[in-house]
Amino acid sequence: MLRSYALNRVLQSLVTLVLVSLVVFAGLRALPGDPAVALAGAEADDAAIEEIRRAYLLDQPVHVQYLNWVGRALQGDLGESAQTGLPIGEIILSRLPVTLELAVLSLLFAALIGLTTGVLAAVRRGGVLDWLGNGISLFGLSIPNFWLGLMCVLVFAVGLGWLPASGFVPFTASPLGNLARLVMPAFVLGSGLAAVLMRQVRSSMLDALSSDYVRTARAKGAGEWRVVAVHGLRNSLITVLTILGLQLGTLVSGAVVTEQIFVLPGFGKLMVDAVFTRDYPVIQAAVLVSAVGYIVVNLLVDLLYSVVDPRIRVRGGAA
Repeated sequence: MLRSYALNRVLQSLVTLVLVSLVVFAGLRALPGDPAVALAGAEADDAAIEEIRRAYLLDQPVHVQYLNWVGRALQGDLGESAQTGLPIGEIILSRLPVTLELAVLSLLFAALIGLTTGVLAAVRRGGVLDWLGNGISLFGLSIPNFWLGLMCVLVFAVGLGWLPASGFVPFTASPLGNLARLVMPAFVLGSGLAAVLMRQVRSSMLDALSSDYVRTARAKGAGEWRVVAVHGLRNSLITVLTILGLQLGTLVSGAVVTEQIFVLPGFGKLMVDAVFTRDYPVIQAAVLVSAVGYIVVNLLVDLLYSVVDPRIRVRGGAA
């Protein structure tokens, strides 16, 4: 059953990936203007424009361009930047670790705050902790990332001088310097996710704590925190996994703004710079890589469902 369930999800992900590649490819070519002129520059002569057209196969039919692009991408060749001439794969590999580290720290922050406040709010429903958790959640949902980022810079960097205002230091060069420069961006990026996670965990925990199996566990003499952690929280993990998988796209899009505010040389800033310089090959490759990452993460989440709740893999295999 598990193998059938996993195979079904992998096939669905492959179909989604093909559709995404079609949308990405067609979307850039639907932009107004001649791509060759945009790549060559407004002051380029006709010979330079024709050379660009041949180099990027823009003189070939659309389906030939698509198949060539997909074929090269499957071999790890994402083309070259129209602005720098550097391989796009190397550019992305140099920027991606920054965004991945920021995303991981944001997820850890969101999971720690969201799970803790959600569980406490459900256990102490109607009490002070419940009101406090709902207030924190409302704050996280209401405050835009760009405003919160600017306020963090003004307070903690400019006003108090506790943290650097911007920049990035690799973890291998200085672990403390690396974390000091990522604390504020991770807090800003993870605050919205923590708020969503808190509200969903609270709702799921309330349903779980009022179920028959929890009442049975209490009747057998199980301790309250054992009931909460083993019986309540475990059955709420489906909600947690769903939110973390679906919110990955939000983290990536939010990282674009966050990396601009804190001047982090990450994947999000690469996409913004490519848009401003009209570097279409980089935009196309960056969107494709983002989509692949989103699909892979959601596939892993689907497979984790079957680990958390065996009923899912049985039903999925039967389907």
